[in-house]
Amino acid sequence: MERETNMMKWALMGAALAALTGCVAVEANEFGAKPTVSHFGSQAMGGTQLPFSKSVTAGDTIYISGELGTDPATGKLVTGGTGPETTQIFLNMERTLASQGADLSNIVKCTVYLNNIDNFGEMNEAYKAALPDPKPARATVAVTALAMGASLEIDCIAVKS
Repeated sequence: MERETNMMKWALMGAALAALTGCVAVEANEFGAKPTVSHFGSQAMGGTQLPFSKSVTAGDTIYISGELGTDPATGKLVTGGTGPETTQIFLNMERTLASQGADLSNIVKCTVYLNNIDNFGEMNEAYKAALPDPKPARATVAVTALAMGASLEIDCIAVKS
């Protein structure tokens, strides 16, 4: 009885939080259990090991670090600017997701960082071509500069089904 009462309290608190913030994530594990967290692949750039993982899973959620349009064989940005870089980013993410039993259709949220907002249309066309329907939620922001002189960077969140 006490467990059911505690579960009800947590459910009500979660509902209240969702009403206040509009967003809540709940792991449907055994009550009180923490989700399993796994880190995948370290990042390297120009022979230097970077201090973050390529992706992290927490339960069924996959957090993909910001990805540049680099060719994995050379480690260099693909040529052609925003459109080709966008296409390459999603090819790279597709490999990352496949290693975790997911694919591009599992993506639920992306954030796009553009170094020039005038390239929005070019990014948008490549983005539409790369991702299956229905498209994930997305935010796009302009930034002053990105690593390696990239035109854009994209990070995503995916949920295994």
